[in-house]
Amino acid sequence: MTHNHPTTWPAGFRAHTGHGGLRGSGDDISIVASDRPAVSAAMFTRSLFAGPAVVLSRAHAAGQRLRAVTTLAQNANVATGRRGEENAAEITGRVAALLGIPAGEVLIGSTGVIGRPLPMDALRAHFDEAAGRGPAAFGARPLDVARAMMTTDTRPKTAGRAVGPARVVGVAKGVGMLEPDMATMLAYLFTDAALSPADLDAALRAAVDRTFNCLSVDTDTSTSDTVAVIANGAAGPVDPDAFAAVLADLCLDLTRQLASDGEGATKLLRVTVERAADPAQARRVAKSVVNSPLVKTAVHGADPNWGRVLMAIGKNTDETTIVPGRVTVRFGAVEVYPDEPGPDTLAGLAAAMRQDEVDIVIGLGLGQAAATVYGCDLSAGYVRVNADYTT
Repeated sequence: MTHNHPTTWPAGFRAHTGHGGLRGSGDDISIVASDRPAVSAAMFTRSLFAGPAVVLSRAHAAGQRLRAVTTLAQNANVATGRRGEENAAEITGRVAALLGIPAGEVLIGSTGVIGRPLPMDALRAHFDEAAGRGPAAFGARPLDVARAMMTTDTRPKTAGRAVGPARVVGVAKGVGMLEPDMATMLAYLFTDAALSPADLDAALRAAVDRTFNCLSVDTDTSTSDTVAVIANGAAGPVDPDAFAAVLADLCLDLTRQLASDGEGATKLLRVTVERAADPAQARRVAKSVVNSPLVKTAVHGADPNWGRVLMAIGKNTDETTIVPGRVTVRFGAVEVYPDEPGPDTLAGLAAAMRQDEVDIVIGLGLGQAAATVYGCDLSAGYVRVNADYTT
């Protein structure tokens, strides 16, 4: 998937990246901040083991006045007890001091290995050095921040859009432990549009519902999931409905990037369920297909095995309104159920499934609702990445 990364931030934002000792080499810490007061909205994981970064950020985000985000890569700072809580608070305090703003206006994201304490001496040294550099420390581009956020990602994820006189720029990371129960992974969105906190929150929740909450790599929900949007108003007011549409489009762009870079992935898998009784049913059935290891491995092998798709639909045993005789299944534009394609069509179907993006479309014959979810194939590479993750 080719992608044009935005090269600058919206007006009034600046960023810093650097090496804070979280990984062996390369940038592993980032800060994006507004030079002026801002309004914000945020959503977080519902995991019972939410990390100290999420707990602290949830409290800071409640005021809807965030104006800075800092991210620590390679270490989730989860299951680290009281020490982890103190370290997260110290980091936000140091970022706030660096920017000259209250600590309560800083959101912190921490992502990576669970159960390891942060290397605080190295991080303190990094912040001291950044403070000594002053404004010169804040020259990072969106691509620099996206790279500094990466853990097992193979490529950075950014996206940019215009809306009226304003711009929106997003950065994200995450390729595994992705089965959202609010949003997914870490995703931060920055805009110079002027919006009310209520309009910003409504736009974010609608966008997340249609994009990040329709993404799954491996059915596992992270302890650190965070998505936030900060609007500083530097470009002036925009139409809230137009902004909401642009934000949803940008989030869909990031969702597709995340899905196609799933751990060990070679293909983007898109599953659409249409003619469902309601949107919730459409999403449940689509998720059962995109999450099926047998479907995912068939996609990896370019094997048009629609029997596995029927299996994945059929295991939704609570969906008693689904009747097999009403169901249709297409791989791309080719219907494979209930009418079995001929040998010539099967050969072409296998060729289509070798493409970088594979579409499976299911009709339930129950109503007019639809949903599309995003995932990836399942390869031996996924096992290798996660078998060797901490060693």
